[in-house]
Amino acid sequence: MLGIIGGSGFYNAGYAENIRHLEMVTEYSDVAVPIELIETDKPFAFLARHGKDHHIPPHEINFRANIDALRQAGVTEIVAINAVGGIAEGTGPGSIIIPDQLIDYTWGRHSTFCGQSKRFVQHVDFSFPFDKALSDKLVSAVNAINNQSGAARPVMAGGVYGVTQGPRLETVAEIKKMRRDGCDIVGMTAMPEAVLAREASINYALIALSVNWAAGILPSEVTMDEIKAVLADGHQFLRRVIARIIDV
Repeated sequence: MLGIIGGSGFYNAGYAENIRHLEMVTEYSDVAVPIELIETDKPFAFLARHGKDHHIPPHEINFRANIDALRQAGVTEIVAINAVGGIAEGTGPGSIIIPDQLIDYTWGRHSTFCGQSKRFVQHVDFSFPFDKALSDKLVSAVNAINNQSGAARPVMAGGVYGVTQGPRLETVAEIKKMRRDGCDIVGMTAMPEAVLAREASINYALIALSVNWAAGILPSEVTMDEIKAVLADGHQFLRRVIARIIDV
């Protein structure tokens, strides 16, 4: 079964009926993890990464509980939706990126199921953090929707996602460093989400909506009003992509 993890601005599955609300209990949290199970011909699960009202900042997301809850619900593959900042050419506001690599700049996050009550060490291969087959489906879905519409959105197939700690945005110097490191986009939530999915044997791919140019790319500062406007504009496009993935 497919699982959708909704990021900023994406807090529900978008269905008014055929929804079963699950409260998944995991050993990684004292609080149950809420999941929407959409019971259609092709059922799928939805989890709001930041909570329904965006009250959980990136560095406080319980990624282990989220991934374990989706695993318990029967999810075998995940499409994550992320809002990001653009660094490379072609990743400006409104563009779609399906990355194939990442660099993790986060710290202090629980990034493995190993240890504590789990008395084992698991050395997963993480050479390619995103599932290629699932990523290819996302690229095909985006291209198909672009072909159907009058104004095509820019899309980057591949690219490097730089994951920062948040919740603050980055400095100009940090973005310069990330650019030298090879990052094409910057966000705050792909890790440890991606590696935990790998440990749980869940195929994982990510579709990113660029909501702003990263710090220093333009002379002006980033404003939340601009980010919210791009999120609102990109919402329906992303829902169409997810609907197409579900129907494949």
